[in-house]
Parts: sequence; C-alpha cells; structure tokens
Amino acid sequence: MADLRTSLAGIESPNPFWLASAPPTNSGYQVQRAFEAGWGGAVWKTLGEPILNVTSRFAAVSFNGQRVAGFNNIELITDRPLEVNLKEIYETKKRFPNHAVVASLMVEPKQEKWHEIVKKVEEVGVDGLELNFGCPHGMAERGMGSASGQVPELVEKQTYWAKEAAQTPVIVKLTPNITDITATAEAAVRGGADAVSMINTINSLAGVDLDSWNTIPHVGGKGAHGGYCGPAVKPIALNMVGECARHPRINVPISGMGGVSNWQNAVEFMLMGASNVQVCTAAMHHGFRIVEDMIDGMNNYLDEKGIASARDLVGQSVPKYSDWGNLDLNYKIVARINNDVCINCNKCHIACEDTSHQCIDMLQDGHGNAYLEVREEDCVGCNLCSIVCPVDGAIDMIEIESEHPPMTWNERQAILSGVQDGKANIVK
Repeated sequence: MADLRTSLAGIESPNPFWLASAPPTNSGYQVQRAFEAGWGGAVWKTLGEPILNVTSRFAAVSFNGQRVAGFNNIELITDRPLEVNLKEIYETKKRFPNHAVVASLMVEPKQEKWHEIVKKVEEVGVDGLELNFGCPHGMAERGMGSASGQVPELVEKQTYWAKEAAQTPVIVKLTPNITDITATAEAAVRGGADAVSMINTINSLAGVDLDSWNTIPHVGGKGAHGGYCGPAVKPIALNMVGECARHPRINVPISGMGGVSNWQNAVEFMLMGASNVQVCTAAMHHGFRIVEDMIDGMNNYLDEKGIASARDLVGQSVPKYSDWGNLDLNYKIVARINNDVCINCNKCHIACEDTSHQCIDMLQDGHGNAYLEVREEDCVGCNLCSIVCPVDGAIDMIEIESEHPPMTWNERQAILSGVQDGKANIVK
C-alpha cells in the first residue's frame, strides 16, 4: 500500500484529501465527523467578525441528467461567534492531533485587524492559516475577499501583515475572478506566503426561473451574483494551478481545489503541481464518506503504477504544460473508424460535415451495407468525431509519421526573423 501522507508548507496530514473552507467545515461537530470518516485535513469555515446570512443561499446547475454539475452559493463567512469557533477548533485539534486543522481568515485590510485575528487563532493550536482573498460576493462589497484578491498590491500587503504576526504557515487563497492569477500568486509570494491555494469560487448566476422571472437563488424576489464551484469548474482550476506551478517566481507549494470530486481528479491536480487537494461540493452532494473511495482509489492507482508515495505525483505533468507557441506544428494525428464497433449512428459524420472539416465519407460495401470512412489526407486530427461518438473504441485517434521534422510556431518565427535580418544585412 502506498504512502498517502502529504505535506503542504510543513503542514502534515495522513492523506492529501482536505475539506475546503465552506459549509462542511462550519463547526467542530462537522470537522470531527469528517476526520472520523477519513479526511486528512480541514480548512475551517472562514473566521472574522460574525455576519448575517440570507435565505435562500444555494443553487445547482444540472446538465444532461447529472445532478449538481455546478454549484452556486451566496453564503458568506461564519455567522457563529469567533470565541465559539476557537473553542471548537481547540477541541478538534486536541482530539485529532495528526490531522491538519487550518483556519481560514478574512478581515478588513488593516494591519491591526490581521495581527489581532492571527494571534487569537494561533492560540488554540491550528496547524496553519489560510487567508481568504477569494470570496466574490457579500464580503467583496465590504473591501474584503475578492475585492482585495483582485489587487496584487493588497494581496502582498495583507499577506505581509499576517506573516508579521504568524507563527504557523500562511496559505493565501486566490480568486479566479482575475485576468491572470499568477499576478496575485506572485504578490502573495512577495508578501511572504508559505503556500497558495486555488481556486476560490467564480462569479456566477445559476439561472432564472422562467415562470416567476426570479433569479436562482433569490431572496424575497431579489438576487445577487454568487460563487460557482463543482465539477464544471475543474478545467478552469486545473489551468490556474498549472500556470502557477510552472511560473518560475511562484516557488511555493500549491493546495488545489475546484471541482475535485473523486480520486482521479485529485491525481490530476497533483500531477499539475498541487501538493494536496481541497474538496467542498462533492462532500455537500454525497456526504463525508466519499473520502473512503478517494483513499482506496488513489492507493490502488499508486500501487498499479509502482509509485511508493503520493508526494511523487506532485508536478509530474507540469513540464508537459506550455504555451501554444511551443507546440509542434508538424505533429499529426488522424481519426480512424472501427467499423466492427461502429453502430452507424452517424453522429461523427454530422459533426464533421456541419461543424468541422468534411472528411468523413458515408459509403456502401459490396453488399449494400453502409459504413463510414475517414479521408485521412483531409483529417486535421481535431478530435471532434471521437468526442461526439457514443461508443467507446469506435473511433481511434492515431498518430501518423510526419514528413517534416518537429517545428514550433516560435521556432518558425525565429527562422523567418533570421532570414529577414539576413536579407536586410545584404541590402546594407
């Protein structure tokens, strides 16, 4: 059995599966139940001055029969007194000394406020702090959350203030509601962050009721944008984790989150540079026991791969992640249809004919039986036919040998630039 223990900036946990700061970590009762179920760590629901929440708070986006493909919320930070939360944190850490207990914090962008809350929280024995610069609603209107997280200077300054008082590792949680998340990740590192976590929720509106015309959710007929999470945001989160992991000046560990629903997702995030993962929506959808499948699945995967430790996954795919200009223009794949598997639904032909490159022909054999065939000389290897095909194994994407050596766009431009420079020198 593989070793699932992980470390994030010195915060140790028995496995890489943490609960994110959210409704599932709102109380000691919940966090202790989660640890009993097998979760390796938890980031306590964000602490600060207690606020007033509204009802209703949640909405979900279902797609093609899948419930909760996306999840939207307009809930704010804890509405429970700080003293009550601190008491429960102390009791939880005392009962589960080997599990990671991290406190999420959000206060006004004032130095004394950060010093005050950091000192109070560390007194009860937390393993680390996560600064919430990501909440996109409610608190942003008060100058906190993403209102700070979208301004690199404020991220750097407030991280520095927290580090002035902190004795435990400081994780900075970043907002995805920004053009370039590496800018704020860099700012966090300049401020002294020991790690960064991403992504927080994305600005969103779940929907509109076509009968009442109310937004979903609504509060007495009024709506507001909320934070979007769940499986639908995973591709966005993976990209942002990868961008930070490959950035030369963001040389701190990453805690990855955003649509992590199973062990496979966790492995993806770790391969893209995350030292561990945080989970929220999947736990809210299915309950704490899902961590059992996550632990078993990752264990089996590592054993099958002959990998001794989960830590050995971290960052393995990062060198493969680059920019478009570094991709080989001469790499070639084509689609091939396996007619012994194909059910002749013609979805690939329709997709290719209507929206791609018109390279799938509808033919008949000598017995008058219809079949499909790809004209490989016209196929651009876009993958669309294999994506829309409903039958596994009916279409394969096959690499074919190119008559040209590998060349990227950047290399091509450099050659052209050199040729033009040479011509200019000749003219001179």
